[in-house]
Amino acid sequence: MKKLLFLSFLIIISSCKQAEEKKEEPVKELTTAEKIANAHGYENWQNVKTFAFTFGGNIEDPNSGRSWVWNPKTNDITLTRNGETTEYNRNSMDSIALKADRGFINDKFWALIPFQLVWDEGVTISDSEKITSPVNQEDLNKITITYSNEGGYTPGDAYDIYFDDDYIIREWSFRRGNAPEPSMSNTFENYNDHNGIKVAQDHQIAGSDRNLLVRNIKVVLEE
Repeated sequence: MKKLLFLSFLIIISSCKQAEEKKEEPVKELTTAEKIANAHGYENWQNVKTFAFTFGGNIEDPNSGRSWVWNPKTNDITLTRNGETTEYNRNSMDSIALKADRGFINDKFWALIPFQLVWDEGVTISDSEKITSPVNQEDLNKITITYSNEGGYTPGDAYDIYFDDDYIIREWSFRRGNAPEPSMSNTFENYNDHNGIKVAQDHQIAGSDRNLLVRNIKVVLEE
C-alpha cells in the first residue's frame, strides 16, 4: 500500500513538473514580416483555392492589363492578355511559359507583397525603424527586403516597405540592384477585403499621374 501511495505521489509530482515546464515555454515572437503578412490576411491564405486579379491597364478598358487566375495548391496559372490566353503550370514550364511567368511574378508581387515577405527565400529583411515616408511624407515604420544576387528574375533588388502601426503597408520604394536612391516610389491605397485577403488596388506613383491598378480581384475558398 505504501509503495502504491509513493508511486502515485511520484506520478503527481511528475505531472505537475511537466505542466509547469509547458507553462514556462516561451511564446514565439512573430517577426515584423509575419505581423505584416497576418495583418493582410495571411492566416486565411491556406484556404484559398484560386486567386484571380488584373494588373495594370485602366478601368475604362476591361481588356487592358494582364489578367491572372492562379491556383496556389496546384500552381496552375491562366494568363489572359489582349484577348489571348496562356495556360501553364509553374512546376513544368517551357519557353512560352517562362515568358508569361516573368509577368506573373511581377504582378503577384504587387498584389501580394505582404505575403511575399514570408514566402520568399534567399532574402534579407532589416529591422524596423520609424521614418518619414517618401510619397505622402507620413511618419511610418520601414523595413527593407533585399534579394540575393543569385536566382530569380530580378536578382539584387531591394524594396523599402512603409507600414503603419497596424502593420498595413502604405507605401514602398523599389531600388533596382539595391541602389542608394529609389527607382520608383508609390502608395498602397484603396484596400479591399476578399474573403479575408486584403489587397491594395491603387498604387499612385510619386511625381506622376500614373496609378498602377490591381483590380478584378476574386478570391475563391476551398469548400
